[in-house]
Amino acid sequence: MGSYYYLASQLPCLIYGQALPMSSAAFRDLARPLLNGGDEVLLDLVSLDPGGRAEGPLGDSGPAYADSAPPSGCGFIDRWREWERALRLNLARHRAQRLKREGDAPVEPPAHPADAAVAAVKAAAAAESPLEAELLLDKARWDAIEVLQGINYFDRNTIYAYLLKLFLLERREAFQVEEGFTEYKSLYATILDSVRSGDSPVGEAK
Repeated sequence: MGSYYYLASQLPCLIYGQALPMSSAAFRDLARPLLNGGDEVLLDLVSLDPGGRAEGPLGDSGPAYADSAPPSGCGFIDRWREWERALRLNLARHRAQRLKREGDAPVEPPAHPADAAVAAVKAAAAAESPLEAELLLDKARWDAIEVLQGINYFDRNTIYAYLLKLFLLERREAFQVEEGFTEYKSLYATILDSVRSGDSPVGEAK
């Protein structure tokens, strides 16, 4: 496992909630030529999905997470997968309890790592909206990534953690676009209702 001082030191600092400095795809293209062969292969295993599947929207927990993913060859990636798996299984258990359908939970969450995952689920359950709940969960994911990354800021873990954080920022931007589209549809419906009722449309002189 080599040192990636040059690459890590050139990366823009990432702060949760900030605008994306680059896409995850652009970062992969930037990092690949600077990683050694084994570490480059592992870059393709970095995913928000605890089963190690290709990156995409975060889905519900399901039977696919009943077992841990096979070892990746990187302690950071394996620890991250276990943390995310614990989070999703705790979400599934909470959902089943809320709906009073205990048998719907696919499998009992692991005892470890539990504390942070359980706390994140409780905070999300108390959120006032689904969007707020998603943002709370992603902030918990962000904090977990920083803890799991460790204190050596110039090894491969930093590179993999950076990619995971970019995935989370991309998710946040997608939420904002979706929220904006929902607001647009609401405003459009209001305008249509106003027209149908004979009132003046928004922006039209009386």
